[in-house]
Amino acid sequence: MRFLLDTHALIWWWLDAPQLRSSGREAIGSPANEIFVSAATVWEIATKWRIGKLPEIEDPESQYAPLMARNGFVSLPIDDTHTMRAGLLSGGHRDPFDRLIAAQALIEGLTIITRDPAFTAFGCDVIW
Repeated sequence: MRFLLDTHALIWWWLDAPQLRSSGREAIGSPANEIFVSAATVWEIATKWRIGKLPEIEDPESQYAPLMARNGFVSLPIDDTHTMRAGLLSGGHRDPFDRLIAAQALIEGLTIITRDPAFTAFGCDVIW
């Protein structure tokens, strides 16, 4: 299967945090699955780290690429079709990171690993 990680799922995987449920942990850890990380997630991590909301991460700029490579995750760039869909998604959820991740999942046919119910409201397939 092909999965797209929500930001908290990626962080919790890398920190081996207990908040990541076993179903998500198994999906991420299975070599049979392809795991994608959105450029929106990278932007969100950098933004939250800069404003002090991710103190558990030491230096995302130097850690990100090695962690992606070590885990075999695939970077998912943002393109015009993703941003158009993100802007046009119905619903009141206004988080730009979530809207981009949802749009990418819908367009690319990916299931999102997340605990955030906003993604199901957008019509995304989700596991947690």
